[in-house]
Amino acid sequence: MSVAFRRESDDEHLEPKFEVPIPPGPNLVTAKGLALIEAKVAELEASVPKLTEDTGVAAAKRDLKYWHTRLATAELQPVADGGQVAFGCRVCFRLNGKEREIAIVGHDEADPAQDRLAFTAPLARAMMGAEPGEFVDFNGREEAIEVICVTPA
Repeated sequence: MSVAFRRESDDEHLEPKFEVPIPPGPNLVTAKGLALIEAKVAELEASVPKLTEDTGVAAAKRDLKYWHTRLATAELQPVADGGQVAFGCRVCFRLNGKEREIAIVGHDEADPAQDRLAFTAPLARAMMGAEPGEFVDFNGREEAIEVICVTPA
């Protein structure tokens, strides 16, 4: 039989497993975000010894490595004062005639479906430093966003 049709092991046909990518830049966190990371580390550390399947153990260890890195690099930010759009605040704004409210948080705490955007998201970046009543440019449009109010998250 030709070597081309012979398989050394089943492992060579499995999809490769990659490390969980770490977002570039600083790892800014709110107090809630830091607690979330600490809880995830504790959860994974408790679950790894209980796992028996090799693929489950490998995946849990890979996830644990990610969360340990995120915990080690976490930079707890002070609570925003609400005077201007900053990390850790809630922003009420008008875009395209519709009012919305978002919280600006760290990467691990971000959940766009729950209106929690990472501080590196284009919408959050566009509003950073703006004060209530200001208009900011967004998506190539001048004065596309009106910042209505800013409160600590």
